[in-house]
Amino acid sequence: MPPKTSPSMRRSRPPVTRRLALAAAAVAVVAAAPLHALAAQEWPNKPLRIIVPYTPGGSSDIIARAISPMLSEALKQPVIVENKPGASGNMGADQTAKATDGYTVMLCDVSALAISPSLYTKLAFDPSKDLKGVAMLAYSPHMLVVHPSVPANTLKELVELSKKSKIDFAVTAMGSAPHLAGFQVASLTGAKWEYIPYKGGSQAVTDTIAGQTQVLMNGMLATLPFVQSGKLKVIGVSKATRVPLLPNVPTLAEQGATGFESGTWQGILAPASMPPAVINKLSAELIRIIRSPEIRARLASQGAEVYTMNPAEMDAFFNKERKNWAAVVAKSGIKLD
Repeated sequence: MPPKTSPSMRRSRPPVTRRLALAAAAVAVVAAAPLHALAAQEWPNKPLRIIVPYTPGGSSDIIARAISPMLSEALKQPVIVENKPGASGNMGADQTAKATDGYTVMLCDVSALAISPSLYTKLAFDPSKDLKGVAMLAYSPHMLVVHPSVPANTLKELVELSKKSKIDFAVTAMGSAPHLAGFQVASLTGAKWEYIPYKGGSQAVTDTIAGQTQVLMNGMLATLPFVQSGKLKVIGVSKATRVPLLPNVPTLAEQGATGFESGTWQGILAPASMPPAVINKLSAELIRIIRSPEIRARLASQGAEVYTMNPAEMDAFFNKERKNWAAVVAKSGIKLD
């Protein structure tokens, strides 16, 4: 005979059909949950890769390596910084856009990326469709610097010198924000110089220090240390107001480039396929880290400002920059394959 059960036991154990129904309902709830929500709960469970689409030593590289230890600690996973230079940053951007592993993002000059659609006749990816903003991190103005041997201490003197002597302008990458900023300064002042292209800011800086090129426009974060050491001489900064670290250095706008302002905007972007919940989770950690007193002080000492934006704000910024730079590119007449 089957074992007897008490009334209380019979009441506490639902009939088989009911248990099956409850199990089915639980499965249905999980199945109905958005995949991106489930992905955010599980993410991260392996290393995160940050692609820097430029050579080591530039502004993006400096920031990537500054935040990676704290980001690794927050995510409890290794954070690997990989430099993937080429095609003015487009090779690394293309690789990021096509990544499907959910663990690949890119840290770059967002303005430079916004220039690409207008500048390149052939682009293997669409920045506005294939990449999504994660977090804006920092801003630093451009600095116009020269080799110490150049006999000019002001923008006016440099412009006059350029009309009499051959001057090579080191371009961190063809079509980059510093390149177009140099073009704008020349347009506003009548300066004449020859653009010498490089694959990244660090080599452009190195050659200007060596005297192989005479003039350079580059982000303050990567350039200020060489000005402070006397290896480069600053002509002006491209900010609307003077920089606290260099109170005696006038802006380029003060010196005749009326209304001119430019700089590098460092931010993190992800493939459009990355789930929104994961992007939001990563964005919150990045903004918390970049705002930390340690990182803020470190960047400020090198002339960079912590300037944060969330994913929606960053996408809006990118679209605005894309339109603004399209007008500059059209005026310049520069087109690249």
